[in-house]
Amino acid sequence: MMATGTAVFTNPDDYGAGIEDANLDFVLTGNGNFEARLTWVKLAQLHLFRGRENVQRIAFVSLAPVRTFVSFPLTSPSSSVWSGVELKPGDIVLHSCGERAHQWTKGASQWGLVSLPLDRLPYYCKSLAELDLIAYPVGRILRPPQSAAVQLRRLYSRACHLAEMKPEIFIHREAARAVEQELIFALVECLTAGEVGKHAMIRQQNADIMTRFENALRMDFGKPPSLSDLCATIGVPERTLRDCCVKFLGMSPGQYMRLRRLNMVRTELRRADPATTSVAQIARRYCFSELGRFAAIYRRIFGEFPSVTLTSK
Repeated sequence: MMATGTAVFTNPDDYGAGIEDANLDFVLTGNGNFEARLTWVKLAQLHLFRGRENVQRIAFVSLAPVRTFVSFPLTSPSSSVWSGVELKPGDIVLHSCGERAHQWTKGASQWGLVSLPLDRLPYYCKSLAELDLIAYPVGRILRPPQSAAVQLRRLYSRACHLAEMKPEIFIHREAARAVEQELIFALVECLTAGEVGKHAMIRQQNADIMTRFENALRMDFGKPPSLSDLCATIGVPERTLRDCCVKFLGMSPGQYMRLRRLNMVRTELRRADPATTSVAQIARRYCFSELGRFAAIYRRIFGEFPSVTLTSK
């Protein structure tokens, strides 16, 4: 069923939940209040999502193994790092089936996400370009010729613009089909490009470590785990985890864990009733005992004091 729409979000959890067949777990790392616009176009086979965000963040992305996903930055220069690789303008990521990986941004960003049913993209690659699309255990970063990359972004941006400004166009089956076919042709042309960089096995090993790291952070340790506890759980040396975190997240494990807890506090404050809950209660629940220091760090990251978050409904 075809559908289009666009919405503005100030809650990153709601924003991530709006992306079908994908789960995005956000950790905001930049200064200021979060605001994002999500636009979607669901055609007969092709699903498009465009995100525009105003602050830097880290996202742990889990893609459902029911569709094939391709993503790409829409800003130039790009501010996006996927699985430890900084994307250049024009790069595209062909994701592995059910991929789980980190993406972080260095500032305001725009990105595009395209998906098709699992069997459709290999079919189109074979029929349109004699290309056998091989499944890989890790996402592949491709760098197509500039003309092909520009064409894909142009058609993609036009479809999203129509969804925002003239969504009634997609009611007409022939018009929607024409948009879809043009995008599929452009996408296949980009997928004929060579992969950026080598050492896929090393990237896979590092991505596995980071996935185990995220899984460990969701375990109940009773209190924030130490780095040695985490490394014992994950089964890697501390130096290895530190190196992976700097590459994949742009920061140390300790910094990421603290930011993650701050984001969890913010989520709780948004949901809490100020008549029955205090900032101190929620902060201590997430092991922030020095409330003055906590409030200062919170304001630096989110652009407001925690008391404002609690009372602004």
